Amino acid sequence: MSTPSLLARVETAAFGWRRPILAVLALLTAVMGCFALQLRMDAGFEKQMPLGHEYIETFHTYRDDVLGANRINIVVKARHGSIWTPAALRRLYDVTQAVTFLPNVERLGVQSLWTPNSFVNEITEEGFRAEPVIPGTVTPEQLDEATIADIQRSTAAGGYVGKLVARDQTSAMITAELNEYDAAGNKLDYIAYNHILENEIRAKFEDADYEVQIIGFAKQIGDIADGAKSVLLFCGVALLLTAGAVYWYCHSLRFTLLPIACSLASLVWQFGALRLIGYGLDPLGVLVPFLVFAIGVSHGVQQINFIVREIAAGKTTDAAARASFSGLLIPGTLALVTALVSFITLLMIPIPMVRELAITASLGVGFKIVTNLVMLPLAASLMHFTRDYADKAMLKREQRAQWLQALSHLGRPRPAAVVLAITAVVFGVAVWQSRDRVIGSLEPGAPELRADARFNRDALAIASAYDTGLDWLTVVFEAPPESCENSAIGAYQDRFVARMEHLPGVLSVASYSGLLRDYNEGYNEGNPKMNVVPSDPGNHAALSTEIARIRGYTRKDCSMSAAHLFLTDHKATTIRRVIAATEAFRADDRLDGVTVRLAAGNAGVLAAINDEVEKSELPMMLWVYGAIVVLVLAAYRDLRAVLACCLPLTVGTFIGYWFMKSLDIGLTVATLPVMVLAVGIGVDYAFYIYNRLQMHLAAGEDIAGALEHAIREVGMATIFTAITLAIGVATWSFSSLKFQADMGKLLAFMFVVNLVMAMTALPALAVWLERLFPRRRPVRASSLMAH
Repeated sequence: MSTPSLLARVETAAFGWRRPILAVLALLTAVMGCFALQLRMDAGFEKQMPLGHEYIETFHTYRDDVLGANRINIVVKARHGSIWTPAALRRLYDVTQAVTFLPNVERLGVQSLWTPNSFVNEITEEGFRAEPVIPGTVTPEQLDEATIADIQRSTAAGGYVGKLVARDQTSAMITAELNEYDAAGNKLDYIAYNHILENEIRAKFEDADYEVQIIGFAKQIGDIADGAKSVLLFCGVALLLTAGAVYWYCHSLRFTLLPIACSLASLVWQFGALRLIGYGLDPLGVLVPFLVFAIGVSHGVQQINFIVREIAAGKTTDAAARASFSGLLIPGTLALVTALVSFITLLMIPIPMVRELAITASLGVGFKIVTNLVMLPLAASLMHFTRDYADKAMLKREQRAQWLQALSHLGRPRPAAVVLAITAVVFGVAVWQSRDRVIGSLEPGAPELRADARFNRDALAIASAYDTGLDWLTVVFEAPPESCENSAIGAYQDRFVARMEHLPGVLSVASYSGLLRDYNEGYNEGNPKMNVVPSDPGNHAALSTEIARIRGYTRKDCSMSAAHLFLTDHKATTIRRVIAATEAFRADDRLDGVTVRLAAGNAGVLAAINDEVEKSELPMMLWVYGAIVVLVLAAYRDLRAVLACCLPLTVGTFIGYWFMKSLDIGLTVATLPVMVLAVGIGVDYAFYIYNRLQMHLAAGEDIAGALEHAIREVGMATIFTAITLAIGVATWSFSSLKFQADMGKLLAFMFVVNLVMAMTALPALAVWLERLFPRRRPVRASSLMAH
């Protein structure tokens, strides 16, 4: 069956049943709206971990033995004086107690000066001493100068300065590890938990005398979620700007509300579907539904433009809506299916959060096919617009489009060649400038938040006062069971620590071998010459038994020992440098029976995420472009169309990478979907312009005339849509969330770049492809559209 007859039958059926179809769609919107209202933010630490990655396997294998990656660090800082006062230590005690009894806190994992797992081992004149820094017999009410002096001395002797007490002695830290699921199997609600931290810890214990600083994944993701709520405000502003621009464009309230209402309907369906399949909305993916909404408005304006043009040509509103339905079904479906495939390719990244995001976006784009290509023209056909309105609208469009006359000169070979030469130069520069773009975060602290956000201010203050830093990478040394007498393991790890502790980006190292040194010195009356890893098997085993009492450094049978590399930040470059050095060590220095495994800690999780994003980027983009090639070939059966649509898009993609590098925006799980979306919207413009070009070629026009008509007919609508959407998303630049602001800048830039490529490079390519590869047969309109 030929395409025109198929389109004709679909058109006849759809418009013949338009009222029942619209009624069903309205009912569906109402039902889905009920479910959409139940949708909630859903963040998770575990779902950020790449499935099956080497580092994550290490993390899961030893998560109960090493420092937990999902930790909160709470610092009590005296605004005046030091922490060594009765009042300050009482405040530290109160905060420690409050943290210990927070929900989802692993109580044995809580550590501060007041917890029994902070103890000191040493030989004194009275004999061997192994007891907590603050003895269990001491209560906050009993604190006096002598007792505090003993606590301060024990803190220094135990090596806790820079770990649990700031180097300047003005603050003390409490660390706690969180369980993502409670005893009943209920998942931790990070957004609600952030409010608990604020209300139960900060609000209660911060005052004019003491500051409470809080960092950790739960705090970070909670702050991001709170900031993400502002996306509704900015989306509302973007919606108003879009509505105002559409009204300016078409001077019709009904035509203004129609594309927006249809796009909102698909957004309601999307949110409702997410609730039905048991998903929430991740704070890092909150922008995606609204980006998909932008795609819908883009297609809606193309529909309105087509309908107005047909009414001005003498058709009734019903006939114009039918023509729009059939005329835009192929390019619109091509564009939306391309966007759909683009988002589906995100499933290639084995990170649950990204896959959830891919499903979210794919649902939205899939629904757009119904709302924008079916619902909108069907609803428009029930309206009535006079010929007088259409004539005025077309006159305004023609007046605005007069300056597009210059682009019609691209139908001539010489101007087209100049454009292609400029495009080639820009492409070369963009490829060169983007060659060393960074995968992962480029900023210290929480890159999703602005530098002046409370979380990042706390993070900076803690990082400058403590040696342990905020980010750490745990390297595991795996040995056979019952290896405590094998002193070669301690010596082997000691060589690793010596190699790593002076590496740029490493703030400090806390390790099993380091504790062996400290304990050996302490058991030998503090003789600094004994600060070595003991070579005697019995002594090595005895010290290992003592170290096993401290969580995070070794198992009781010494089958696992760990080195924790505390980093200056979690920038991708820092993590990559440390990972590379570790891999170089285990390749150069081997010990029989011992395996060096990467990597746990929050930096280990980030390293795995960055690794998967880097490995998935090229295959994913190849699949996206492969899908575009297949779809264009299926629609036009012409390699010229493939080249004309894809090459400008490729140039735009690399210009986008260059832009990201210039603005210090790394390629992350948050930015990758935006680049995919940019490809999807960029090809939209190409499809609409090329489809009209082919239609005029089929009517017997030469390439110059076909280009002029195509640009005059859809150029203004395409430019208007791109500029309007760019202005709308550019308002996100004022968001309190840095990543939302960055996404707004990136999207606005990509909208404009892809528009420029579609309006210049595509026509120029089409001209020279026709010139270099003349058609043997004329273009057949039947393969393109019904009217």
